[in-house]
Formats: sequence, structure tokens, C-alpha cells
Amino acid sequence: METLTIILLLLGASVASVILFRRLNLPPVLGYLLVGTLLGPHALHLMAGFSDVEHLAEFGIVFLMFSIGLEFSLPKLYAMKRIVFGLGFLQVLVTLAVVTGVSVAAGFSWQAGVALGGTLAMSSTAVLTKLLSERLELDAPHGREVIGVLLFQDLAVVPLLVLIPAFSEPPERLPLMLAIALGKALLMLGVVFFFGSHLIGKWFHIVARGKSTELFMLNVLLITLGFAWLSEAAGLSLALGAFLAGMLISETEYRHQVAEDIKPFRDILLGLFFVTVGMMLNVALVFAHFLLVLAVLAALLSVKFALVFGLSRLFGSLPGAAMRGGLWLCAGGEFGFVLLSEIGHARLVPALALQAVLAALVLSILLAPIIVHYSDRLVLRFAASEWLMRSLQLTSLAARAMSNEKHALICGFGRSGQHLARFMADEEVSYLALDLDPDRVREAAAAGENVVYGNATRRETLVAAGVARASVLIISFIDTRAAERVLRHAHELAPGLPVVVRTADEKDFDRLQRAGAAEVVPETLEAAMMLASHAMIHAGVPINRVLKRIRRTRVARYRTLRGFFHGESDLDENLHDGDQPRLHSVSLPEGAYAISKSVHELSVGDEGVEVTAIRRRNIRTLEPSGGTRFEAGDVVVLLGAPGALARAEARLLKG
Repeated sequence: METLTIILLLLGASVASVILFRRLNLPPVLGYLLVGTLLGPHALHLMAGFSDVEHLAEFGIVFLMFSIGLEFSLPKLYAMKRIVFGLGFLQVLVTLAVVTGVSVAAGFSWQAGVALGGTLAMSSTAVLTKLLSERLELDAPHGREVIGVLLFQDLAVVPLLVLIPAFSEPPERLPLMLAIALGKALLMLGVVFFFGSHLIGKWFHIVARGKSTELFMLNVLLITLGFAWLSEAAGLSLALGAFLAGMLISETEYRHQVAEDIKPFRDILLGLFFVTVGMMLNVALVFAHFLLVLAVLAALLSVKFALVFGLSRLFGSLPGAAMRGGLWLCAGGEFGFVLLSEIGHARLVPALALQAVLAALVLSILLAPIIVHYSDRLVLRFAASEWLMRSLQLTSLAARAMSNEKHALICGFGRSGQHLARFMADEEVSYLALDLDPDRVREAAAAGENVVYGNATRRETLVAAGVARASVLIISFIDTRAAERVLRHAHELAPGLPVVVRTADEKDFDRLQRAGAAEVVPETLEAAMMLASHAMIHAGVPINRVLKRIRRTRVARYRTLRGFFHGESDLDENLHDGDQPRLHSVSLPEGAYAISKSVHELSVGDEGVEVTAIRRRNIRTLEPSGGTRFEAGDVVVLLGAPGALARAEARLLKG
């Protein structure tokens, strides 16, 4: 099969699978694995002879390790040192020891046991951080433990990538090869940081002064691949060099821009890597030994759960938090596939064992979101103290809220929530705030703020906070899905309660209004109005006219401010907002279909598009009526999603 045909087949299958898995709310990595499994040598065998895929896929690991290096923040690690280098280190070490012992007992070498132990010790950083963020549990006790352990797991991949290739050496040469590899790694680390730390910041400053996105991107690729090449030239892995490059850049002010620039390359090439991992999966062999796969899966989930639970309790966590941590971390992760690929190249384990572990990892990642979804129910069922802790928390919350009547209930006590609380206090309006950051709650409560620890997305928390007696509920955090859950519970418990919701911009405005919000406050639009009001006052516009204009805009639900004209500079900022409404101008030349027809007759609203303005002979009419007729030379301003705008433009010009 020709190379181009294979590439098109690979791309088409990948796009279809990722769409499917995203619709099912499952990790895209599973889609790539499925593509590789179907197209690989053990199924349809459509990728025969295309070894370039595997070579190209290696760069996915390079960019992944570079991204991990960018996240390597010494202050962050120091702040979480007890969890990262305590709980995280012990979780990886004990998992390695247990799996090595089982492997040796099963007749494998200790090298194979260490390699498999590292593979099974990993958990999915991408899946778990996304779930923690969606469930507002990043600052919960188990959330901090999960993040700390994931950080150490990411760091542990680096030495494992050095060790596993060395394990393929004969036993008598292994100590020497390990010593040489370690010496090279330390030497390269020293040279890179001694020279690189002084040069990298200055070099990026020179590049940034060029004010060229293209130049900056080329430089990031040069640094990433250059360090990877140096590492390989020293006899080490490409991934180690990329990791060191990321660590260097992480100490500069350009780390966030670099992370955004590198993300498209990383995600695409990493997807290609997972396709090659899927090609390793022998479906026939897995089904023939399905009981073995289930045994490995059950052992993986149960052993990791028990280890994390026990170690978490050892570090002083309550039973409920320890059980949650175990349930969150018991599944496998993406780095397991990276290490498993190295194990396959080094031929450390028999084919059947490799297939069983690979299949178990795939199934565990598939089960991870399901386990997390039911984790609360499992903890409440099996952790006797959790019921007591939950009831004590709700009782304490209810006691604080009992004296409040017609109070403002603030969900989220971050910067916006705290500023809001000060306004309430100045006007002598009683308030009660709920927040999930224990440190923030402790400090604010000690300072006299009326804030308590509680998850506002839970129905019982809102009941205890006196939502039925509140005069208004304010959702001050920016998380649309969580806000919708709060809105649903609030309207069930207090149907007439007005709810004010904060959002970043106008893209979720209609969605939150449909969910029942009385007012939606988009930060970008409010900031624009404040900027305009100050500017108009300084320009001599009377303050009463300025206030009237601001009030009229709010009453109209920001209608005149919705959408904006996109340009090239907005591409990076709005990469994932391709379906969000925007403004678009259409000029009507002589002979255009819309000429002499009214706005109502053309029915562009059927495409989901609004005519927000018409510019005629340098006079601009905002929100024209349905009876307004178009003339030649008009410039029509449309508001809608990109696809709908294209169809509406075609209707205006061609009919």
C-alpha cells in the first residue's frame, strides 16, 4: 500500500475514533489504541511495511517528556514535598517491590519485574487531573494526594526510561552498563544546567524580540529536538534530552508560551505513538487468554488500591480520603504504555505476559472514570467514619447557617467571592460562603469571614447552608458544568431563588440562562463596559448618560456587546472555541441576491445568525428591524458560529 494511502487511512481512522470516544466522554488515548489494534498486524494488517510510523511516533514521547520537564517546578515540588517525595515515592517503590517479587516467583528475571513494576505503578495524569478539575476536588484532601502522587510518577518515568534499555544487556555487563548510563545522565545534567541555565533565558529573550510567532515556534522545535539529539548522541534516550530541555525552559518566563506552542505537536505525535502501541495488541491472543487478562486487571486495581490506601493512612489521612485516593489511583496510565513499549523493544518478558499487561492497562484506563464516578458511594458504604465526618461537616455548616435569614449564599470564596463578600458586609447584608480549599477556609474564617468548607455542587450541602432561606445565590467560580449542577439543585430546593452566575465571557451566556440563572455576568464584557465608562467620562460625556448607557446594556443582557471580530491574533487564544459566536461583515455588491429584500424575507435567523448592524453610506444602524430592506453597497454585520456565518453569507450573496 502506498505511503500516502496509509497516512490518509491512519488519519481518517484516528479522527473518527477520537470523535467517537470524546462523544462517549472517554479518553482519546483509547481511540488511538483502537485504531492501532484494528489496523495493526494482528487484525486487518493494513500497516505492513510502514516502519516510518513507529519512528515518527518516537517524537510523541520526546514532546511528552519535554512537556513534563516544563511542569517541573522546584517551588511547586518543595511546597508538596511531603506528598510528592513521601507518599508518591513510597507508592512507586512499594509497587515496584511487589510486582518484582511476583514476577520472580512466576519465573521472570528481576529486571523484567522492575520494568513491569514501573509500568503498573503509573496512573493517568491526563484523565485524573481532568476529573479532579471537573468535580472541583483539586483542593480536597484526596485531590492533593492524587496530584502529589501523579507528580512523582511523572518524575519516576525519567530514570525508568534510562534503566529499561540497559536491562537488555547480559547480566555480567548490567552493573557496568547501568553505571555508565547513570554517569552519562549525571554528566549531561551537570553540563546542561551549568551552561544552559545561563544561556537559555538570554537566547529566548533574543528570539522573543523578533516578535514573530513563526520564529518562536521554530526555536521551540530547535531546542526540543536539539537536546533530544544531544542525549541520543551521548548514548542515552531521546526522551531524557527533551525532559532536560523542558526543565531548563521551566525556569524562564517563557514556559507558558512554550507549553502552548508545543501542545499541537505533542498531542498529534503522541496520538501516533498510541496507535503504534495499539498495533502491539494481539486481540486473538488476548481473547484466548482472557481469564489471564482479567486476573492481571483485578490484581492491578486491587493491589494499587490497597497500597495507596495503606500508605495514605500511614501519612495521617482519614479513612475516607485514603480510600478515595486509592480508588482514584488504582488504574493504569499513559506512561505505562511508554514503558511497555520500551519493555517490548528490550524483549524482557514473553509475548503472552506483554499482551496481558497491555490489555489490562487499556481496560483499567477505560474503567478509571467509572471507578471515580462511584467512588463517593463506595467510600460512604465501606468507610464507617465517612458518614460521621460528612454528618459533622453538614451539622457544623447548618449551625453556621441557622441564624442567617435572607442571606446571600456565595459558592466559591476565591478572589471574586471575597470581593463580593466585602461589598455585602459594607452594606450590612449577611452572607455565607462555601469553598473547597481548606487552607483558604481556615485563614479566612480565622480572620472573621463567614466561610465554611463545603462542596456547593452537592444537594445536601446547599440544604445545610440554608438555600431555602437565602435571598440570593451567587456562583463566583468559573466552571460552567459545575454551575449547572448548582443551578439544578438550587431550583429544586428553592424554585424562586434568584441565582447570579459569573462566567469568563459570553460563550456560555445562553447555556447558563437556559439552566435557570437570573443573571449571568461575563467578566470580559463587564471589564469592557468599565473601561468604556471611564473613557467616556474623561472624554466629556456626562456621567448620567454613561450610567444610563451601562444600565441599558445590562438590561438588554449585553446584546450589543455579544461577539467580536476575529483576527489572526485570536487563533491561539480561541483554538478550542471554533463553534463560538463571532461577528462577520458582508458587503453587498450590485447583483447580490439580498438587494431589495428585507431582513425578515431572507430568514438568516434560520441559520442561527443575527443581523446586528447595517452600515449604509457611512451610517451604522444597530439591530435593524425585520422590515429593513438591503441596498447595494450595504455592509451587513452578522453574529453567529463560523459554519452558520458561511451559510448566511451565501444566502445574502447568492440566494
